[in-house]
Amino acid sequence: MKKKKEGNNMRRLIQSLFFLAGLLIFSYGISTAIQVQYLGLHPWDVLNIAMFDKYGLTIGTWSVIIGGILVAFSLIIDRTYISIGTFLNAFLVGPMIDLFLFLDFFPPDGVNVVFDIIVLCFGITLMGIGGGVYNSAGLGAGPRDGFMLSISDKTGFSISKVRIITESGMLIIGWLLGGPVFVFTFIYTFIQSPIFQVSFLRSSKLVRRLTQKPDQKEVAKSV
Repeated sequence: MKKKKEGNNMRRLIQSLFFLAGLLIFSYGISTAIQVQYLGLHPWDVLNIAMFDKYGLTIGTWSVIIGGILVAFSLIIDRTYISIGTFLNAFLVGPMIDLFLFLDFFPPDGVNVVFDIIVLCFGITLMGIGGGVYNSAGLGAGPRDGFMLSISDKTGFSISKVRIITESGMLIIGWLLGGPVFVFTFIYTFIQSPIFQVSFLRSSKLVRRLTQKPDQKEVAKSV
């Protein structure tokens, strides 16, 4: 019983480490992309920056507010995709973004357009890697993903259709409020999604390897 409890504690620790590491990488990626926002940002970030420019507070604070609103809607619609990880994601990413923006430790921007594109692609890559890592921990969907999955379940629409409608709506609102919409806003997903997939699959495999008990036959062979 004691060994089982220790095993569960170790599994939770490993999952927590992957989750927090993924959130840190993801948040730094967002903060890096914000440095060259004139090239265009992801629809959710367009909205966060538009709200910041229009009403003040901080970019991270708006990320928390919007994430909190989505979690509240998900709790009303369908609690299936809400877990501890959803709340942690909603309330940690924003402060992490603000922290990285305050520290201002980023690749140089403003050198020229080509270099700024490289900086943006670097940020998008980190977002894909970080997203894959924190999702591989299995602690729950983020507030935005959880919201869209809940809508998909309730309406019967495909996840891709719900994502397109939701993110297009957020993009329009952000654009109307003066958010940074440009070329990369429309190709974000095509860059980030494949990186996310590779990161998620490899991280998930590593999490399973670290959290599962070794096969007794394999242990016997190695003795």
